Amino acid sequence: MKTYQCDIVVVGAGPGGSMAAKFCAQGGLDTILIEKKAEIGAPLRCAEGVSKKWLAEVGIEPDPTWIRGDMKGAIIKSPQGTEFRLDESKAGSEVGYVLERHLFDKALARDAAEAGAKIMLRTSATGVIRGADGNVCGIRGRSMGEEIEIRAKAVVAADGYESQVGRWAGIDTTLKLSDIDSCIQYRMCNIDVEPDFCEFVIGSVAPGGYVWIFPKGKGIANVGIGVMGSKCSKGADAKYYLDKFIAEDPRLSKGQCLEIMGGFVSTCPGLDCAVDDNVILVGDAARIIDPITGGGICHACRTGMYAGKVLTECAKKNDFSKDALMPYEKMWRDKMEDKLFRNWMAKEKLATLDDEVIDSIIKMIKGSDIKEVNVYNLLKVIKQRYPQVVEGFEDLI
Repeated sequence: MKTYQCDIVVVGAGPGGSMAAKFCAQGGLDTILIEKKAEIGAPLRCAEGVSKKWLAEVGIEPDPTWIRGDMKGAIIKSPQGTEFRLDESKAGSEVGYVLERHLFDKALARDAAEAGAKIMLRTSATGVIRGADGNVCGIRGRSMGEEIEIRAKAVVAADGYESQVGRWAGIDTTLKLSDIDSCIQYRMCNIDVEPDFCEFVIGSVAPGGYVWIFPKGKGIANVGIGVMGSKCSKGADAKYYLDKFIAEDPRLSKGQCLEIMGGFVSTCPGLDCAVDDNVILVGDAARIIDPITGGGICHACRTGMYAGKVLTECAKKNDFSKDALMPYEKMWRDKMEDKLFRNWMAKEKLATLDDEVIDSIIKMIKGSDIKEVNVYNLLKVIKQRYPQVVEGFEDLI
């Protein structure tokens, strides 16, 4: 069996893994980044929408290579057709880019490689290695069909929603059914949607979630849906709801599918703790994802950066214990925890509202003078007329 030695092994070359590998390598750590697939960023498992505000924060320069659409605004709709339209002057950080995600992921992996990380494709983790003290000291895996070991001082689990590394390391990553969204998306052509506005439809068309339409130009768009897992029953799964929505929308009903993707998204406010001795979880693996939107690219990039910076400091003292890794917990919680918890509570409440109330809320928002539209400011307006929606987390609004 071939054995590799390094300082840090990162499992998963999505945005979180590549960012962690980049910042570890920049910190002088011998870093190996493994990816089970043959191509980074493919097959697609994402709606491909990101806001713009956070890119500079993590050192990502917008690149026309991976930007498919620069959105002017967003449209929020009720099942009855009431819509709230907002342009970039009001949408602020909530408006952004529609990506070519596979090119975006490759660009981040390239940055990691340029920083000095070694990338191994078609290399999957099959378990963790534990030392005499019982702590994790690397991973077992298969690379191009060959059994391997990668021994390291610390392991970064960036292996997404299905994260096995965290579970193997003894971190509880289980989810309630209500904290899982079943998702499916079609890349459609021959459709007639606004080219510069993302659309979001909430209510019974997508129980506990929403329908999205993210335009990609020339009559092409990502049309997808997320449905709360606990509301998928009696054959009414995400595909059922998406197909029904498309069939009833004349702009979409004559369209054709070029690509289908599906999967699951966690919608909880993060793990109780995303570190243990010699192990650190980032992004989807740590359940650090926006519970109300299911958006995770920003959170993955941030947590990957935080992990890389903390591991660099740990290396200076040669201490990768849980206590030494706890600054990572503080970093992501200080930046994101309140927002994630607030949005999780809002997600839980919104899932209980009927279409009439949702329609009334959107009409109310249309008549409100909101300077910048984001989830926080929307909830402030909702709180005034529908206090039951924010019951239990009023102090976060």
